[in-house]
Amino acid sequence: MDYREAGVDVEAGRAFVDRIRQQVNSTARPEVLGGLGGFSGLFQLPVGYQEPVLVSGTDGVGTKLKLAQNLDRHDTVGIDLVAMCVNDVLTCGAEPLFFLDYLATGQLNPDQLEQVVVGIAAGCRLAGCALLGGETAEMPGFYSPGEYDLAGFCVGIVEKSKLLDGSQVQVGDVAIGLASQGVHSNGFSLVRKIVGDRGFAWGYRPEMLAGKSLGEVLLTPTQIYVRPVLAALKQGLDIHAMAHITGGGLPENLPRCLGKDQAVKINPGSWNILPIFEWLAQTGNVPPSEMFNTFNMGIGFVVLVPPNQVTPTIQYFESQMIPAYAIGEVISGNGALIGLPEEGSA
Repeated sequence: MDYREAGVDVEAGRAFVDRIRQQVNSTARPEVLGGLGGFSGLFQLPVGYQEPVLVSGTDGVGTKLKLAQNLDRHDTVGIDLVAMCVNDVLTCGAEPLFFLDYLATGQLNPDQLEQVVVGIAAGCRLAGCALLGGETAEMPGFYSPGEYDLAGFCVGIVEKSKLLDGSQVQVGDVAIGLASQGVHSNGFSLVRKIVGDRGFAWGYRPEMLAGKSLGEVLLTPTQIYVRPVLAALKQGLDIHAMAHITGGGLPENLPRCLGKDQAVKINPGSWNILPIFEWLAQTGNVPPSEMFNTFNMGIGFVVLVPPNQVTPTIQYFESQMIPAYAIGEVISGNGALIGLPEEGSA
């Protein structure tokens, strides 16, 4: 017997690395040392920092991968993978420096997985970070044919004096919500249950989705907010804190960026809820409280700013083609989010 008979093709793995080399190289930064294929990735710290703080994050794409595999479209989930990590790192005010991926599958499918890496490289370019390395694991018998899983790891950097840790937040600060591009990468277990239980196909085109299919809308990748937010900080916009709205929606994620004895009062009618969320709520008969506790509901990222910065902040992000809304205010409290529909409400 040999390894290939056991289901692992080492030569195919080597050929796959060569196949994705150009994509990896397209993300290079000046600080990258060495090239693809070593035991580790090398990255030299950028110059100009007095007290550099490294910020790390890790995440996956979740069951959105099932949709990509069902539709045999794999070029967007790599963007999701990067976005989920770099947006988290960004909340500290950090610039993402480099990214690593872990890709596991039952049997290496070069055409399929190259699409995934194309998406990962695209996400890294959007975030300005280097794809420093990764791991492709072929594990026969562990995944069904055509299935794969993804995990990502990001490291960023921020000057210690500019680190956003909640201590800058003041009562009276205003929450500016930055629009999401859609469902992003959370809540897909519920999405898949709604679509499956109601007997819809991914190609179905609800009237409220303006001619687009469910699959097309749901595979829209997670917005990467890194470049516009970092540029806003460099331009002097007074941002006191930031939150990435992922699993658990606004109720779970927005309070994470607050200081002690603070809460946020939200005005849920202050932004546009995307049609895909309306369709999911109506089709699945999902109560508003459950929708807000599962999905981003049209707000993918939040920045907290003092009242005199509200107008310039909204104007700036809209100039970057990101709709922005004043969605709430920081008040005294115990870390709760006030104003959203409560459990059991209609």
